[in-house]
Amino acid sequence: MCKPVNSRIPDSAAQAQRRRTVFLVDDHPLVREWLTHLIQQQPDMAVCGEAETGIQARQAIAALRPNLAIVDISLKDSSGLELVKDLKQCCAEVPVLVLSMHEESHYAERVLRAGARGYVMKRETATKVIAAIRQVLEGKMYVSETLAVALAAQFVSGKTLTTGSPAELLSDRELEVFELLGRGQGTRQISEVLGVSIKTVQAYCARIKEKLNVASATELVREAVRWRESAGT
Repeated sequence: MCKPVNSRIPDSAAQAQRRRTVFLVDDHPLVREWLTHLIQQQPDMAVCGEAETGIQARQAIAALRPNLAIVDISLKDSSGLELVKDLKQCCAEVPVLVLSMHEESHYAERVLRAGARGYVMKRETATKVIAAIRQVLEGKMYVSETLAVALAAQFVSGKTLTTGSPAELLSDRELEVFELLGRGQGTRQISEVLGVSIKTVQAYCARIKEKLNVASATELVREAVRWRESAGT
């Protein structure tokens, strides 16, 4: 797990070697730089690699087998949600903490079902982000106190956190298409990002319109933009 080859090394290097390793997946260089600085300041943690796309992340994490992967929901080439699912299949021993700009009410329940061990928002303090990292590294789940209360209430009521919203009504792939529409991307751009045909994207859009009771493509885009803004991205 990201260990140096040398076995005879100075005490200071040996201490660094015992650090638990963290892999960063985010398409914003400044976010990766901030996280690297934050984690490297901890005496028992070290960043062992980073990636800005899902493809890069899958390959590197499978090779390095870090103690933790920190994943953003929105990546350049794919959805972080799909990456969480993929990692659960190929690297089940690597826990995933999702760090995102999205409001937790929109995505947290979904990523936890996908296999993530925690969800923390980027706007949280550095102290809370480190606390989330430590908790997941210790084999526990991490969610905010607000989300924990909401999840408990959901368990009692039998309802989802996002009743009636796109986050509840749409499948993971449909929600991904919906979010990309909200970013102003057209059908061809979405097909390239997701690696599917234009006809497939059009089929997703048709299903989304039906589920959200939207009549036209223009109205669909308007709803996608409105939802994305409410999600905090």
